[in-house]
Amino acid sequence: MLYVDIIFLFFAIVLYFLLGGADFGAGIIELFTSTNNKSRTRRTMYKAIGPIWEANHMWLIIAIVILFVGFPLIYSNICTYLHIPLLIMLMGVTARGTAFSFRNYDAVKDDKMQDVYNYIFVYSSFITPLFLGITAGSVLSRQIDPASSDFLHTYIFSWLNFFSVAVGLFTVALCGFLAAIYLIGEAKEDFDVKRFTKKAVIMNAVAVGFGGLVFLAAEHENVHLAFWLFGNPVSFTAIIAASLSLVLLWYLLRRKRTRIIRMLAAFQVTMILIAVGYRHFPDIIMVKNGHNLSLLTDHAPATTINDLGWGLLIGSLLILPALGYLFYSFQRKSE
Repeated sequence: MLYVDIIFLFFAIVLYFLLGGADFGAGIIELFTSTNNKSRTRRTMYKAIGPIWEANHMWLIIAIVILFVGFPLIYSNICTYLHIPLLIMLMGVTARGTAFSFRNYDAVKDDKMQDVYNYIFVYSSFITPLFLGITAGSVLSRQIDPASSDFLHTYIFSWLNFFSVAVGLFTVALCGFLAAIYLIGEAKEDFDVKRFTKKAVIMNAVAVGFGGLVFLAAEHENVHLAFWLFGNPVSFTAIIAASLSLVLLWYLLRRKRTRIIRMLAAFQVTMILIAVGYRHFPDIIMVKNGHNLSLLTDHAPATTINDLGWGLLIGSLLILPALGYLFYSFQRKSE
């Protein structure tokens, strides 16, 4: 059952990045949209993120529960040494959700509070994936130091470093790219398709730039990222697949095959996550000058692992059909 728990953890993280990332990315796209086109972007965005909005944070909750129940040592280390970026991220999630609800369901639509809701929504949409990426980069950066005896090295420099910030910026760009691709499929007018295509091109270029920055930061801080990506056949194949899918995505976009490009964008991001995660599996937290925390050794007792695995398997029989029906309902509604 240990591998069942690990597989569910992996899929929860991937789905949260794909669905939650597209959700956050919609706000990022709005942030960098001209004032004249913001209302058009919002109308398309509401259609695109409707089903995602209803369910995306479920995957984050599932990942947290799996870590809390099945891997308490890993959970406690993440929540201790990275509690500051995690707190900022969760505050961003809360602020963003509140602003999204108020600006859509407020009885008064033409007062100055709408401007406040809009600002909170777009900037929290940027901040949240930034600190999500910073947290992800921090567990790989080898800057978490259990032997540290001062506040700065224990709770600040564990995440405030070149590599983690670069991963955070790369995450923001990927979220914007995912959202732009999804929005292209929802756009009904050629004007909007061209706008979102331009946004996708820009976000793609920005992601490539920040990806280069991640490699530069990894070399500077002795993170073996290049070795993880190119030092084994699985990761190398995943990188090749991600690159080819990007080429195919732009080819199909030129042919106006806007539906399938969503799957290609999701496939590309999934391949990137597999490429990064495969080489250092089962280690999930890289510790400075110490023992890395592993999913295969640093887990709860076998009884707990078995109960968690059965709970996830049974729960998936209820959750996945309901989630599929949710997407189906929103699709029928938009037709």
